[in-house]
Amino acid sequence: MDTKTVKRYMRLAIQEAKRGNDKTYPNPLVGCVIVKNNRVIGSGYHKRFGGPHAEIFALKEADKKADGATCFVTLEPCSYYGKTPPCVDALIRSGIKEVVCAAKDPNPLNNGKGLDALRRHSIKVSLGTLEKEAKALNRIFFKRMKSFKPLVTLKLAQSLDGKIASNCGDSKWISSKASRKVVQDLRKTHDAVLIGINTLLCDDPILTIRNSKRQPVKVIIDARLKTPLNARILKSISPGKTIIVTTKNADQGKAVALKSQGADILYAKSISKRVDLPALMKQLFLRGISSILAEGGGEISASLFKDSLIDKFYLFIAPIIIGGKAATNSIGGNGIDKIKDAKRFTDIKVKRVDNDILIEAKCSQA
Repeated sequence: MDTKTVKRYMRLAIQEAKRGNDKTYPNPLVGCVIVKNNRVIGSGYHKRFGGPHAEIFALKEADKKADGATCFVTLEPCSYYGKTPPCVDALIRSGIKEVVCAAKDPNPLNNGKGLDALRRHSIKVSLGTLEKEAKALNRIFFKRMKSFKPLVTLKLAQSLDGKIASNCGDSKWISSKASRKVVQDLRKTHDAVLIGINTLLCDDPILTIRNSKRQPVKVIIDARLKTPLNARILKSISPGKTIIVTTKNADQGKAVALKSQGADILYAKSISKRVDLPALMKQLFLRGISSILAEGGGEISASLFKDSLIDKFYLFIAPIIIGGKAATNSIGGNGIDKIKDAKRFTDIKVKRVDNDILIEAKCSQA
């Protein structure tokens, strides 16, 4: 097959993979297409965690016609027993003559072993077709396997002059209803939503996904345990788990009281009486949190930037001017001394959301 044809079939496999969106966690999205005589004879995708992988569905559809065919798959086939048997064994038995793979599996249990097993059985293997597109499907999975830290997305909504609240702390609503709908969709694709204590005290948010059974874990950075016992995030109006992150210097009596309200108290390492955010990220990862949407205010945003923890950035800019030196800036902290030290972004996308402007970008250190 020529390069153009190979890419066309891999794009079909990528489209298959997308069909499993929001259903496979913590497994990656994977799609597979089997081609013979320039015709698709089988296709499949990973439908749910614990269920058969994409290759198995595609092989079942292709049946005996798979003998001598070419398999296009978005991620390296597994070579080990997990919830299901190894996919490489099924591919070998099928008589597949060639496997075109977009990306190597970063999981150390596999990580090239699947491709090596195929080669040992005289199956031709090629790697790297539309690799960037395939990896983009599973950025959280790839980061988790390589860094053992969650992927962090920062969301901010500000005025044209960079304010996220008035001089009296009023912030509802800066962004449009349509922009807030986008934020709801972002929550659906992250395991947890994170805010700082100042945001909790000012806005008393509930951080839920409307009309959804699945709710993100709510993480509150609260080094001194200022969270009110009557905060809405602790009530039934805000279903799901709430983790309040504090330090060992916090009031233990208040910790007990918050626990009685259903909160999970997580003690994190501290630096200068503040929560050590890089260390916290590893703690949250060990608790099964692989992706975080940070919706905090200026100070928590500044801290995340300072510690180079932000991978992706969504900035909603509303066509309003708030003004005032006392009004809250979108990014707080002490800032930088030299422009050369400013945080920089890549893969920038700009679009309209109602009357707002949405800037989506990746942080250059991610």
